[in-house]
Amino acid sequence: MALSISSAVRNKLHEKHRVSEEEIIQCFSSREKGFLEDTREEHKTRPPTLWFVAETDYGRTLKIMFIYEDKIDEDGVKSKVVSIKSAYEPSADVVRIYNKFADID
Repeated sequence: MALSISSAVRNKLHEKHRVSEEEIIQCFSSREKGFLEDTREEHKTRPPTLWFVAETDYGRTLKIMFIYEDKIDEDGVKSKVVSIKSAYEPSADVVRIYNKFADID
């Protein structure tokens, strides 16, 4: 599985949210519950946008939003790719929602 971050998203993560790719990877590694789907009409995507809340190795809590999709390279090889949409420090309400509705892996 590969991690993909477009240059526009990478710039937004750096400039607006001060989130690094390393912190995103740390959050995937430390995640203790499952993913939730963003069902808000203005955020619906195909495949669906998923999200979770987790801590970095240094205790910074982040909300990570991504799309998990199949990609086919120029040789016809299919692989899974996690495309990051955004990541930032969540509000207390987002953390509450995640803790209430996310299943334990």
